[in-house]
Amino acid sequence: MWSVILMGVAGILGGGALSMRQQRAHISWIITAWALAGVALFGAYVLTL
Repeated sequence: MWSVILMGVAGILGGGALSMRQQRAHISWIITAWALAGVALFGAYVLTL
């Protein structure tokens, strides 16, 4: 259950990062969004073990 929620959060963060890239946001915001998406995916993977 929680792994599915974390994967959804990662998808939202990844989409937000792509959206910020199109809006020419500062690169630190884009990197932060991608990093948080990666952490969420890693957490979902760990929960499935």
